[in-house]
Amino acid sequence: MQIPARPVINGGEKMPKCKGCGAEIIFIKTAGGKAMPCDANPVVYWERKGAKNKIVTPNGKVKSCELSGEVERATGMGYIPHWATCPAAERFKTKGGEKL
Repeated sequence: MQIPARPVINGGEKMPKCKGCGAEIIFIKTAGGKAMPCDANPVVYWERKGAKNKIVTPNGKVKSCELSGEVERATGMGYIPHWATCPAAERFKTKGGEKL
């Protein structure tokens, strides 16, 4: 399985960091056209409809998945949305377009 290349950020400048926790993140443009902040390191995933975990593929598709399983049966490599791992994620949630 080939590890996807990190998307080029700001013409090769420093990797952006989360304003909540300081972790390095990348932004992947989703199929819907929005920039999704994701953890910087790709992970192996096993696609499964209805699974609680989400993954963003390098081409911007968001899929339900498992994050563990038999390596030879893995679907591919992708990026975990940063809101799933950020300890400060609650600070960035919105309700009706307004920050909580």
